[in-house]
Amino acid sequence: MYKKIKILISEDDPFLSQMYSEKLEMEGYDVSLATDGDAALDKMKLIKPDIVLLDLLMPKKDGFEVLAEKAQDEQIKDIPVIVLTNLSQNEQIKKCYDLGAKDFLIKAYFVPAEVIKKIRDVLNK
Repeated sequence: MYKKIKILISEDDPFLSQMYSEKLEMEGYDVSLATDGDAALDKMKLIKPDIVLLDLLMPKKDGFEVLAEKAQDEQIKDIPVIVLTNLSQNEQIKKCYDLGAKDFLIKAYFVPAEVIKKIRDVLNK
């Protein structure tokens, strides 16, 4: 039986989360949403997504805190994360990779089709 790939989008902007959710569902993915860092960690444990799209600037816990806590949790540490943010300083990018992110995308530079391609690339590694 074919298993739908589960994607968790952790994004506090309702417009962006809706847009990415719709595009990914049209591609056949099973999409869940989290609007803050705490919810992202809870949902990772609950649904065990195949991959996470993670914003850095979110309420409760930011993306850096989510990456750090995820790395310490045996249940979820191996779930790949693509950071999708508007932060673009080199030290922020480096910190994300140091915390285990598989890719780093700047929202302003990537259209949803390119994000979907990056998701496929990470999942196929």
